[in-house]
Amino acid sequence: MSDTPEDHEAAIAGPDDAETEAERKARMLKAGIGIGVGSAALVAALLYANAHRKKKDKPTHPPIDRD
Repeated sequence: MSDTPEDHEAAIAGPDDAETEAERKARMLKAGIGIGVGSAALVAALLYANAHRKKKDKPTHPPIDRD
């Protein structure tokens, strides 16, 4: 890609009419799949990191006599 002013104007103007609806949908589908996979990887990494933490013991209270 070159850095001519025409290229920048075309990028700012948005997609041209040559792009079909099917191409746009295919590109959006690929982007959605990429976002979904990335999100799942992030969640898995966080769950894995937190799974090995030692949980704190709950404070024990003295037993209550209820006679």
